[in-house]
Amino acid sequence: MGKGRGDSGTLEWKVNIPGGRSETLEPESGFLGRMWRRLRGMVEGFLLKIWRFLEKAWGIGVAEPRKLVHCVKVGLALSVVSLFYYMRPLYDGVGGNAMWAVMTVVVVFEYTVGATLSKSINRTAATFLAGSLGIGIHWVATQSGERFEPIILGFSVFILAALATFSRFIPSVKARFDYGASIFILTFSLVSVSGYRVEKLIGLAQTRLSTIAIGTSLCILTSMLFCPIWAGNELHSLITRNLEKLSDSLHGCIAEYFHQNETEVSSGEECSKKLQGYKCVLNSKGTEDSMASFAIWEPAHGNFNFRHPWKQYLKLGASMRSCACCIEALHGCLDTEVKAPEFLKDHLQDVCMILSSCSSKVLKELMITMKTMRRSSKIDFFVGEMQSAAQELQNAMTSLPNTLAVPPPDTAEGEPGIKTTIPPLMKVLPLATLVSLLIEIATRIEDIVDNVDKLAGLAEFRPAKDDKRKQNQSTITPISENQDHETMAAIQKV
Repeated sequence: MGKGRGDSGTLEWKVNIPGGRSETLEPESGFLGRMWRRLRGMVEGFLLKIWRFLEKAWGIGVAEPRKLVHCVKVGLALSVVSLFYYMRPLYDGVGGNAMWAVMTVVVVFEYTVGATLSKSINRTAATFLAGSLGIGIHWVATQSGERFEPIILGFSVFILAALATFSRFIPSVKARFDYGASIFILTFSLVSVSGYRVEKLIGLAQTRLSTIAIGTSLCILTSMLFCPIWAGNELHSLITRNLEKLSDSLHGCIAEYFHQNETEVSSGEECSKKLQGYKCVLNSKGTEDSMASFAIWEPAHGNFNFRHPWKQYLKLGASMRSCACCIEALHGCLDTEVKAPEFLKDHLQDVCMILSSCSSKVLKELMITMKTMRRSSKIDFFVGEMQSAAQELQNAMTSLPNTLAVPPPDTAEGEPGIKTTIPPLMKVLPLATLVSLLIEIATRIEDIVDNVDKLAGLAEFRPAKDDKRKQNQSTITPISENQDHETMAAIQKV
């Protein structure tokens, strides 16, 4: 670094750069320059955040176009209901209460048909019931005289509001009528309080009820006629996807533990997503409960009848989460600091991979059964394979003490003076934990099979195809004959 004078005679600093070059350091600008750069940086940062937000919004719209369709439906419903406020003939019919129809559309319109129906019916029924009770109590209060009228009105508001609030703590009421209880409290309080000063209370109640009926009916028609999104279909698809995620997570965990992922073509990020798929199953309870409660309100549609067994989906989801808990514990075995000896892994690798593969086949077959809503003709065969693989793994664990007493592979058999090397118990525990979890997962998969079979019976799934049954019978018969020949040969040798 050096200093010198420039062409104008002012003092300037130069920095020597390797290569024989030098650069002149520019003097710092004044206060206004610093403020300008700071303001420009703030504006650029703000614009960059807006651009990233728009990119994220675009990605959500591309990934799930039905959300865009829902936004269009809400805009359409609001535009139509606003005509009651803009057009004079319609406005004269409902008066200033047309705004209640607009508010109803904003509050009631939901993403799925079931949620929209639930809120619409709750709002209409609660408004009608609260309005009727309010008018009746108001008539009783007016007949009691001016002295007792405010007392009766205030006491009725206290009692009914307290009872309706308490009903929201009841699980069965909260699951289906929580919104209706809130609207009941609101409407009854408004009718009772305003009725003390308003003379034409019945006319006011009628106009508000009519505007709410207009708003709810418009929401229902728009939700059901234009690209309907059914809560029952969403629940069915969620259960189907979770079955596939369980299968991928189980097989991926075992393959990762025994280092069998080298042959996979998929990228590391995709493989990691499959390994973490069980977390989606664990976190899906709230979504399943809400979808099941909304699906009850929906009419028959597609492959789902009017009284479809939606509660059985909750039992199936609970059994799947029970299996996902074991897979989560199994995933924890991948990151343990204590590693099992390699010769023990080699002893159990084949049987563990076979059981993992058989269990994944069962889950994949259940996924196909749910997706097609057709009973499977191969599920019993796959479950039998899984049970035999679990039995083989238990037999391999039984012979594990003999494996621990085997001398090191570098020594010759019968060589004197060589002691057997037995690994510490702490190194054997992680592998024993993995094996016990894998056997437990196979048991819990059988529970999933039972729940899917109950659902198939209650929902009247289509029967399995006859040609597949014939193929399975033709393939099972030679296998059983070969097994008989093998058992007879073994008996003769003995």
